[in-house]
Amino acid sequence: MKKVCFLLLAGVSFATAQIQPTTSSNVVEALSQKKIMDENSLVKHISLKNIGPTIMSGRVVDLAVNEDNPTEYYVAYASGGLWYTYNNGTSFTPVMDGTQTQNLGDIAVHWASGTIYAGTGENNASRSSYAGIGILKSTDHGKTWQHMGLEDSHHIGRILVNPNNENEVIVGVAGHLYSPNEERGIYKTSDGGKTWQKTLFINNDTGVIDVAYAPNNFNIQYAAAWQKDRKAWDFIGNGDGSGIYKSTDAGATWKKVSIPDSGFPTGNGVGRIGLAVYDENTVYAVHDNQFRRNSTKEKKAKQEGLTKEDFKTLSKDQFLNLNDKDLNEFLKTNNFHEKYRAANVKQMVRSNAVKPADLALYLEDANAMLFDTPVIGAEVYKSNDAGKTWKKQNEDYIDDLFYSYGYYFAQISVDPNNVDAIYLSGVPIIASKDGGKTYTSINGDNVHSDHHALWINPKLKGHLINGNDGGVNTTYDDGAHWIKNNTPSVGQFYAIAVDQEEPYNVYGGLQDNGVWMGPHNAEENTSWHQEGQYPWKSIMGGDGMQVEIDNRNANIVYTGYQFGNYFRINLETNKNTYIQPKHELGESPYRFNWQSPILLSAHNQDIVYLGGNKLHRSLNQGDDWETISGDLTKGGKKGNVAFGTLTTISESPFKFGLLYTGSDDGLIQRSDNGGGSWTVVSKSLPQNLWVSRVVASKHNQNRVYATLNGYRSDDFTAYIYVSEDKGATWKSIANGVPNAPVNVLVEDPENENLLFIGTDNGLYLSLDQGATWNSFQNGMPYVAVHDLVIQPKEKHLLVGTHGRSIYKADIASIEKMTPDVLNKKLHLFNVENIKHSRRWGNSWSTWSKPNTPGLDITFYSGTEDVYRATIKSSDGVTVSETEIAADKGLNVLSYDLAFSKIGKLNYLKKHKTELKQADDGKTYLPKGTYTIILKGDASTGEVNFDIE
Repeated sequence: MKKVCFLLLAGVSFATAQIQPTTSSNVVEALSQKKIMDENSLVKHISLKNIGPTIMSGRVVDLAVNEDNPTEYYVAYASGGLWYTYNNGTSFTPVMDGTQTQNLGDIAVHWASGTIYAGTGENNASRSSYAGIGILKSTDHGKTWQHMGLEDSHHIGRILVNPNNENEVIVGVAGHLYSPNEERGIYKTSDGGKTWQKTLFINNDTGVIDVAYAPNNFNIQYAAAWQKDRKAWDFIGNGDGSGIYKSTDAGATWKKVSIPDSGFPTGNGVGRIGLAVYDENTVYAVHDNQFRRNSTKEKKAKQEGLTKEDFKTLSKDQFLNLNDKDLNEFLKTNNFHEKYRAANVKQMVRSNAVKPADLALYLEDANAMLFDTPVIGAEVYKSNDAGKTWKKQNEDYIDDLFYSYGYYFAQISVDPNNVDAIYLSGVPIIASKDGGKTYTSINGDNVHSDHHALWINPKLKGHLINGNDGGVNTTYDDGAHWIKNNTPSVGQFYAIAVDQEEPYNVYGGLQDNGVWMGPHNAEENTSWHQEGQYPWKSIMGGDGMQVEIDNRNANIVYTGYQFGNYFRINLETNKNTYIQPKHELGESPYRFNWQSPILLSAHNQDIVYLGGNKLHRSLNQGDDWETISGDLTKGGKKGNVAFGTLTTISESPFKFGLLYTGSDDGLIQRSDNGGGSWTVVSKSLPQNLWVSRVVASKHNQNRVYATLNGYRSDDFTAYIYVSEDKGATWKSIANGVPNAPVNVLVEDPENENLLFIGTDNGLYLSLDQGATWNSFQNGMPYVAVHDLVIQPKEKHLLVGTHGRSIYKADIASIEKMTPDVLNKKLHLFNVENIKHSRRWGNSWSTWSKPNTPGLDITFYSGTEDVYRATIKSSDGVTVSETEIAADKGLNVLSYDLAFSKIGKLNYLKKHKTELKQADDGKTYLPKGTYTIILKGDASTGEVNFDIE
């Protein structure tokens, strides 16, 4: 009895405990644990292959270019690692794949010595800006890396290296994104990162986002401090702590120069600041001013007809006196449901069913409110007296650049040879030739609209290299024309899906790069430049979100962009039908998550589920909707980010209407009757965490899995649970998973013991329903995994990463890893037959590569062992032999289907036939049946295959 009571009390404490950020020591421990798991994994020899796509790229945060040879440079991607080019962006090589993170905020290169400093953790404060692990350093051009401390920094704003001393480094640390911390401000090292001194600290909520020094004088430096407070439901990107500081002793001491009477804004409305230093006296600053605009000074364009704002102040009588034609024009123009027309809406107001203000409310949504916020926004300041005084350069508002999310941009650059030529990075990139008074857009038609980095060639006028949300672009005529330099696979996928076509297609929604689809077997190369058709196609713009494909007709695709804006697309006719459910007039608007969940019912592909704060169901492909729940969240919170929304939906394949939902505020609910009633089933789980997945089992009607995610509290704990009673009770199955927020769980359709999870730092699988876990990382760096899907016919696992596009793994042998196999000393899996070709080893011309075959023999070894592999013909002739040192787990023996020298002689002794040597010098096996025999110290096994 005492034991039961203890467990109950422990559960209450566990469920109500406040979310705490993960400590840096726990992060370091988790990375060490993951490295050991990589080495001991049972599947470490099963490879993951990157299948692209590449052309849309991913978010760039920084560029480091060799001024003496600008064809050589590094590109830092927010969550895709560091890439190097020596041929002006024609090709790139990743140089950080062996490190423990791909998340970057800034880089600095000392070209003379080949030293690179990489600040990990993205500098932008977006909803998918991942934390890093401090400073990494390479002294051999990126071949090897050392960790140099600042583990709790999370996000690095800027790094400066003294051009005359690679060991003297300044780091601007932005700090934690979702929680206060002390390791932020300015850090300096004089010994290459062995030791650090904190030389500027403002407070636990204020970090440093930018640092710049005067050309030819490293002693003179400016730093931009930035106070911010991000929560899942709100983002305040400004505060009294924000401002500009100056150092005259190479960052050893600092003095604030954005003070009252300096001319630069001060106070709570000061937001993110970007800096550009022209010389010792001249410095520019771009400021994301979060103070409200003065409405009396704001220029308003005259607009004919009624506007949304009109209805917020209309009285009942004024509304009823509106002209019906004008009212109908407003209702039609703003896509009100056809049932809402002047006559019946006036009757609703007359009878007090709704108020005039409800018409404005009807049009409100979280996305629109981001753009409607009337802040001052982007402005440019210049100091001609070394930061003592500042003067605003722009007389008018710089509209359509930052909107209300300058926290994502605020970068300014100045031409080293022209003090009046400046560039602002935002939406789009704009240039000024008069010191910031007037601007023109230099965004090309092949250039993404969101910009974060710019390098200006000091030796060649008009040569710019630009980093944006769509990769890298280069211009040699100051933005009149641009070249796209996107060969790295660095796409930032939110969600992926597959169809059942042959070959099957992969679909995916990407951060700010829309929704794309392409065949899984498309080769990622540049041959499409010649052929004229890239194999992947864009089918939707915006921030691409979840995708559902009708399994009866792959031309019918459901997808969309942020905040629940979903469409039904007919790929055959190119018709897009908008299907988002709309609340009733007078009802509170539905809240939709940035990535709203959508699901086609496995029981009937005409049935669509879409989650806002309530669950909606359509029985006719989204043409009409019914709301089948009340609010399935905790009701939302006051803030400027949509919150209190559904994040995941699952329906049991065993029973129509057995539904589960998960929300961003920690609720998991179940309905047993198609939404007729709902039960909260998450009371015993940790509270207030983002429910990243709830998954009804394919193998057991009572089984359901759940993953929770603490990323938005800087809590990097792995939360994974299973219930065998539809959520009445839960058991943690996260034991052994290194700390990292969990984004996705998928259950194998054939082997109920086989589970896969994707975390913010990699991929794992379990062969025993979560009792133990193995790292699954071969061929893929430590990158955030956002989505997983299994193509059942091909037995492929598709991995959607947020930084390195999509990976594919053949899991046929993993699916067969049953308890019986795991208890064997040796087990060989069946080998697929292969078709013979006379072209094996031959090339069609002198200059082409030979066509070489290969056969992979996958086997499980219960222990480490050395196996003798013998390949025999059907009549017992040994045609080839080799040895393989096997690890415990799955191993792969790759055989080139060629005779050994002795094997060829033995075969010819018994068979009077001609064996012709190929162009590559090998003699390949003829058609026939062959046996592969593996013999180790304690076990022997064999398997047959045919060359047809």
